[in-house]
Amino acid sequence: MKKFLIASLKIFIPLGLGLFLIWMVYKDLSPTDIEDIKSAFSEMNYGFIVFSSFIGLLSHISRAWRWKYPLNEMGYNSRFWNSFHTIMIGYFANLGIPRSGEIMRCGLMSKYENIPLTKIIGTVIAERVADLVVLCSLIFLVFLLQLETLSKYAVETGLVDKFSPKKIVFILSVFVLFSFLGLLLLRKSNHKIALKIREIIGGIYEGLKTIFTMKERWWYLAHTLLIWALYLLMFYVTFFSLPAVENIPFTGVLTGFVMGGIAVTVTNGGIGAYPLAVSGVLAIYGISQSQGYAFGWVVWTGQTVMLILAGLLSMLILPRINKD
Repeated sequence: MKKFLIASLKIFIPLGLGLFLIWMVYKDLSPTDIEDIKSAFSEMNYGFIVFSSFIGLLSHISRAWRWKYPLNEMGYNSRFWNSFHTIMIGYFANLGIPRSGEIMRCGLMSKYENIPLTKIIGTVIAERVADLVVLCSLIFLVFLLQLETLSKYAVETGLVDKFSPKKIVFILSVFVLFSFLGLLLLRKSNHKIALKIREIIGGIYEGLKTIFTMKERWWYLAHTLLIWALYLLMFYVTFFSLPAVENIPFTGVLTGFVMGGIAVTVTNGGIGAYPLAVSGVLAIYGISQSQGYAFGWVVWTGQTVMLILAGLLSMLILPRINKD
């Protein structure tokens, strides 16, 4: 019963949050806003959305190829198409149950390639660590590049009055203090939660170590950069689909990309959160909420439809190519 309850919460809490965010936006929309959203949808050049989905598929192909390197390092010559189709099935599963895709992907790869499950899980942990490092680097880069723009926006919207420099210093000091106390407690405690967190941190360390000790590490790192470059390009080309956003500077595109990426981790596939995050960034550049929200929904829908179709096709193809 306890396991069922936890599994249900993992599904319904992110989904409920996504639906709540949709309601929060919708309830404040005026009839004019709704007409603006409809107008933005009608003005969209959906050819760029399709092209964006194609670039997304290329990034997943690169991810599948990257997975071969750590498996080769352990002596397993895995087949590319098994890597690709299990990854797409994993993405499809994540749309319904967050993080379930990694488990399904590892299980299918273990089954069809006859590789011990524990070893495959180690490679996926390494993969997640590499992606986390890139995402954190992009967040830091966005903060540096957008500091002036964000400061100006904060002044114009009155956020500076709410968060004075003294308040910011105080909040940061409290955050640093609690972080230090938390790390100290984590090292000393034998509570099961502390042990689990230390286990996760240990897994991240092992993942990093695997990346930098494998023979083909440079190819692995090159594919990591390629994957994220394709992710960014996939997002960038969508800005040509709507006249209102096509003149947004590249720093704005990068900020929207990072915020959208974070939003995807909050709810099931980013439902509700992704359009809200993207429209929030576009508002900094003078794009109306209705236009930014419509744009965010079209981009999110294009990516999601691609993952659904590719995932369903992979579920049909994977057993067939492994018949023998």
